[in-house]
Amino acid sequence: MKYKVLIISFSFLLAGLFFIGSEKGNAQNSTGMPEATPPPIVIEDDDDIITIDTEVVNVLFTAQDKNRRLLTELKEGDVRLYEDGEAQEMTAFYRQIDLPLSLAILIDTSASQERTLPDEKLAAKSFLEAVVRPTKDEVSIVSFTGEATLEQGMTSNIARLRRAIDNVQFVPPSGYIGGGVIAGGTPPISGRNQMTQGSTAIWDAVWITSEEVLGPAPEKTRRAIILLTDGVNTYGKKKLDEAVEAAQRSEAVIYSVGIGDNFYNGVDEGALRKLSERTGGRAFFPRDERELRQAFDQIQEEMRSQYLIAYAPTNQKRDGSYRKIEIKLVNPELAKQKVVITHRQGYFSKDTDVRK
Repeated sequence: MKYKVLIISFSFLLAGLFFIGSEKGNAQNSTGMPEATPPPIVIEDDDDIITIDTEVVNVLFTAQDKNRRLLTELKEGDVRLYEDGEAQEMTAFYRQIDLPLSLAILIDTSASQERTLPDEKLAAKSFLEAVVRPTKDEVSIVSFTGEATLEQGMTSNIARLRRAIDNVQFVPPSGYIGGGVIAGGTPPISGRNQMTQGSTAIWDAVWITSEEVLGPAPEKTRRAIILLTDGVNTYGKKKLDEAVEAAQRSEAVIYSVGIGDNFYNGVDEGALRKLSERTGGRAFFPRDERELRQAFDQIQEEMRSQYLIAYAPTNQKRDGSYRKIEIKLVNPELAKQKVVITHRQGYFSKDTDVRK
């Protein structure tokens, strides 16, 4: 059988190789004695690239206690990782706080966001100023109704990003008189234009952002989508499952901020939770401007307080199939504390059946 060996380049795997020279005096104990296992090493720099001749999977996760406090002292022996129900041997485990970020902020500008859009924009700008490091991070801004608009491509320029957010506006469809009501008015150029302008295609926006904005992002980045919407999808070609699959393929975590106006049937919390949890993110449902800012603060904290597990799957078939991932707590004390682990629920293996 002819096949192409996949060469995987990555910068934050294989702790035994990666940590040589990068953390003086902080290397993990190699004796195998569980009682001497130190807390995870914090990685501040991530410049080296190691190339190996096998497929290695990276899984980012966060751990929170019952009060939603992030845990930052987990050890490798506290958890066990499974792929399709089979235990896997971890080749790296450490807390990662400084990996470059590639973010996409998706802003719903449909009629249901007319009253909340100003607060969303203010919170988004505050988030950018608190998170983005010009020498490391990059962000894009996408607005959407029935179709998505790239307001600003990937950049680390805060001024450009602020202007892009300022330019995001609610544009009422022809005949819109407020309160979600569309009356007569000037006929649109086409029925489709009217339909897209007055609708909300959330899953299309997530899909195209994952594929075309985050997909081409550099490999050595943590990809995430911050989605501002009420979660009520009324239009589009893609379904929720397709949006999730696209995010998983681009290895993007989705943080949903469910915000809307109760006048327009409120927020679809179930859909947003499913979208976020399946990609390893979390959904927030703020009730006012203060809670909206708190949601952005928590997203920032989570992105800076994640652990990374790397492993070479026992199933090394490169057939493009979906593999289910599960991380379980094995430390009984942490289980008593009702610690919750959040991570993406699976990934698609590499497919080497590519013709030259």
